[in-house]
Amino acid sequence: MSAPFEERSGVVPCGTPWGRWYQTLEEVFIEVRVPPGTRAKDVRCSLGSRHIALAVCGQELLQGKLFDSTVTDEGTWTLEDRQLIRIVLMKTNRDAGNCWTSLLENEYAADPWVQDQMQRKLTLERFQKENPGFDFSGAEISGNYSKGGPDFSSLEK
Repeated sequence: MSAPFEERSGVVPCGTPWGRWYQTLEEVFIEVRVPPGTRAKDVRCSLGSRHIALAVCGQELLQGKLFDSTVTDEGTWTLEDRQLIRIVLMKTNRDAGNCWTSLLENEYAADPWVQDQMQRKLTLERFQKENPGFDFSGAEISGNYSKGGPDFSSLEK
């Protein structure tokens, strides 16, 4: 089986003071750098449909209302190498037009260039999903790709 689309094509990250976040059609990934040697019992992470809170050793690192809704029961966090917390949120709306412009409602927004690259990536991922026999991971896209690109669903096959 081939690697997932995001592994073949790379990610478009949005840097933050604490790490970075990026997205696919279905998920939002959050990577938070923590002090080396951090243990799972030092981490307090609360994931709700529209809210996130993360504290390490009693210090709040991330807290607020998410940009859009997520599936609460499918959100997870892991501590990797005792120095990185990876949070994975499953988007409720998994349409290519649902490109988050920021992680939280009023914080950690992607700059315009990164936002453009994120939208291009989600549009290509949508094309890949609709056409599984083709590999769009290295493709370039131009033209109207905002809101998920053109809708070809009404065309006859």
